[in-house]
Amino acid sequence: MSLPHPPVRPPRSGRKPIEEPPSWRERLRATRHLPRLLRLVWETHRGYSGLMVGLRALRALVPLAVLWVGKLIIDQVVALVEGGAAHRPIGDPTLEPLAWLLAVEFGLAVLGEVLARYSALVESLLGDLVANRTSVQLMEHAASLDLEQLENSEIYDKLERARRQTVGRIGLVTGLLATVQDAVTLVTLSVALVVYVPWLLVLLGLAVLPSFLGESRFAALAYSLLYSWTEERRQLDYLRYIGASDVSAKEVKLFGLARFLVGRYADLSREFYEANKGLAVRRAVVASLLALVGTLGYYGAYAAIIYLTVTGHQSPAGPITIGVLTFLAASFRQSRDLIQRTLMAASQLVEQSLYLDDLFTFLEIEPRIRSLPGALPVPVPLREGFVFEDVGFHYPGSERWAVRHLSFRLRPGERMALVGENGAGKTTLVKLLARLYDPSEGRILLDGRELREYSVESLRANVGVIFQDFFRYDLSLSENIAVGDVAQLGNAAAIEAAAERSLADTVARRFPAGFGQLLGRRFTGGVELSGGEWQKVALARAYLRDAQLLILDEPTAALDARAEYEVFERFAELTGGRMAVLISHRFSTVRMADRILVLQQGELLEEGSHEALVARGGLYAELFRLQAAGYR
Repeated sequence: MSLPHPPVRPPRSGRKPIEEPPSWRERLRATRHLPRLLRLVWETHRGYSGLMVGLRALRALVPLAVLWVGKLIIDQVVALVEGGAAHRPIGDPTLEPLAWLLAVEFGLAVLGEVLARYSALVESLLGDLVANRTSVQLMEHAASLDLEQLENSEIYDKLERARRQTVGRIGLVTGLLATVQDAVTLVTLSVALVVYVPWLLVLLGLAVLPSFLGESRFAALAYSLLYSWTEERRQLDYLRYIGASDVSAKEVKLFGLARFLVGRYADLSREFYEANKGLAVRRAVVASLLALVGTLGYYGAYAAIIYLTVTGHQSPAGPITIGVLTFLAASFRQSRDLIQRTLMAASQLVEQSLYLDDLFTFLEIEPRIRSLPGALPVPVPLREGFVFEDVGFHYPGSERWAVRHLSFRLRPGERMALVGENGAGKTTLVKLLARLYDPSEGRILLDGRELREYSVESLRANVGVIFQDFFRYDLSLSENIAVGDVAQLGNAAAIEAAAERSLADTVARRFPAGFGQLLGRRFTGGVELSGGEWQKVALARAYLRDAQLLILDEPTAALDARAEYEVFERFAELTGGRMAVLISHRFSTVRMADRILVLQQGELLEEGSHEALVARGGLYAELFRLQAAGYR
């Protein structure tokens, strides 16, 4: 199944405005996903999660301990100087307390470094596990959504934003823990400030609040910029892909598209750069001005502490000594940094929760096509087959009906062909048969029961389908065939038998590695096949699947005349006992069907055998004569 690519639109003449950032209420509402993220991290690896929290808790206490020991060291030095330490030898017993204090501070510094290193290691390992698990969840959920949903550009934008959030989400958790760690450290330092000079806390708050408010505003604007440019960023990825890909290389070279694609990418990327640059410059200027306020606050507090020390101020905890001066100054500086960091981290947590909202909002999208409780398995063998009763379908947001008023029967063992001009609704019809879509009106019956009553998994297990735009996997030849029924991946005999039926065994005989040959040029050792060879591989997928309904969309479009003849020589044998639906523009193919449906603008125009339709002289006969004339 191929997903839609964004249309490659020309660059705008003017700069795209940044959407109004989310309100505080919207930002706070986004934090509702934090408990879910924490639960996800905990369930990913409980050992690493517990160790991460424990290491952060220990690291929170180290700064206060270092500052307090530093205060004791300075007071000890002052006391020794006043007591004539210059005349004491190194081994003097009065110097032992100072030596022990130095050893303790050294030990605390080493402990802090070790804790930081191990904390980073644990968080890195846990981050990789969380990213892997989130990616798996995203892939599984995307696979569970309806084809109709994945073809919707808005949902595809959500998928793209969610995809970008699978990596780095552990950073949100570590940011949360770092905020808690800083808060614990801040509380311990604040207690010390309150004990000595309580009003320093007020000055502390005034020093950091402006910077917090400014950064919070710009963080919201940054999210709005990325959100509003989601589709354009997808276009950049698409242009980068088709501009440097083996898939498009032939046309890029032959049509001279390189300059066009590079120019389009350069123009669009320049627009995004200019939008981002404008925001970044404004943020840097405002942040610099607000940081000046914080610096003035710090030096104001520093001057006040020096004044209190010089004038011999008596605090509730005792006189402010030189040691207390250094302790308070360092505590204020660290507290200022911690408050600013904590408030900024809290703001960023709220903003990052908006990105988290992108991930979990996508994961909350529910598929509409799903098995109902107590859904039935598809009967084996089928007795009555499919019945379409006045079936119509149109895509959401479109007023045009892809198909409408379809009423016909497909019986077990019957081979039916669909004929019509491009856009007549042939592929939509077979997607309804496989329940990739549900009808917008009417109903589809299978053995007398509505299709919705059967298990989706059971239904699709009984349908083998190869679409005209089948996917070419950069996997081995055997794996490319086995994707038709992955349960047969290790069954070499079944894979080789399917390849023989579709003539894909001739592909295997070309290479020394046989069925182990890697296909595609994406990886080392891979080889590219011709269109006809890929078609044989795709047909083998359909034949591998033990399905009661075989759907082939243009099954011989890329085959040469001899290969087509050989395929259809075996066609009766391959479809024996199965229902088969063929879509083809080649009348040499469709005339082998038991019954032919002719579609026009989504409605059933004619029905019958090849001979009967030619004799009728309608649209089928006209198309047949036009094609036959080309061979005369």
